[in-house]
Amino acid sequence: MKAMVRETYCSPDLLRLADIDRPVAGDDDVLVRVVAAGVDQGVWHLITGLPYLSRLASGPFRPRHRVPGLDVAGRVEAVGANVTRFRPGDEVYGTCDGSFAEYARTSEDRLDHKPANLTFEQAAAVPTSAFPALQGVRPVQAGQRVLVIGAGGGVGTFAVQLATAFGADVTGVCSTAKADLVRSLGADVVDYTREDFADGAHHYDLIVDTAGHRTLSHLRRALTPTGTLVVIGSEVKGRWLQGTDRQLRMFLLSPFVRQKLRPLFSTARQEDLRLLTKLLASGQVTPIIARTYPLDEVAEAVRYLRSGQAAGKIVITV
Repeated sequence: MKAMVRETYCSPDLLRLADIDRPVAGDDDVLVRVVAAGVDQGVWHLITGLPYLSRLASGPFRPRHRVPGLDVAGRVEAVGANVTRFRPGDEVYGTCDGSFAEYARTSEDRLDHKPANLTFEQAAAVPTSAFPALQGVRPVQAGQRVLVIGAGGGVGTFAVQLATAFGADVTGVCSTAKADLVRSLGADVVDYTREDFADGAHHYDLIVDTAGHRTLSHLRRALTPTGTLVVIGSEVKGRWLQGTDRQLRMFLLSPFVRQKLRPLFSTARQEDLRLLTKLLASGQVTPIIARTYPLDEVAEAVRYLRSGQAAGKIVITV
């Protein structure tokens, strides 16, 4: 089969299209014929092995998986003897290790049936960006005020829609270029190139920070006295931490303040994927696709992702 591969941690430009053996489904596995695969910041970390701290999960010296890619959507090709929820031909989406290929193997609990109202490209845009968005906004209650920073990005567009679906009053922080998109998702807009959300004019019950690297003191100024700050991540330079230093500071500060400080390291949960499926099928959440690229242009897709210009998610078609 065709797949994008690398043998060591490297620049995305060093990925190459190669013919490799097709995976074989074990007793607990599902083999998926890939139609589309999502691109997110986690893909860049898996390819480059940066920050070094991330290698604790992906392999300390070399990647555990030759083929990168996490989000997957496609049709079931084969199932193992212990698989009960899927059969060949089913349209599915979810996560795997190695989606930038014609076939990918994953476990049954990492997949769900693709909502019929979504294309494969839309479905592939969901899991690894919608999981942190869902887990970040989940404390919200109807009527509360929510601020989503990075509202026009892959995680942010899901966070805005999910908070709105849960009944919150949502404001999105984004650039001028993404303002119309964020408004179309049901949020008020703060254009960070023109105004400061922490100027004291408004205070929020929940702030979900998906972009930038603003200081904790700056973010807390926009919170209510007992509000919640969720920091999902930030992409800054550095080989060791690359933004996770804020999460570490949150752990240290949290016991001494009334506000709730929640560093979020999201995980793929089957119950969350099933909830997302229901919200997608009902139309309450719609994946936003910025661009699509063919399999042999993964490097270009990752470059565009890292530019910060993408409004929504980037998807690879296979």
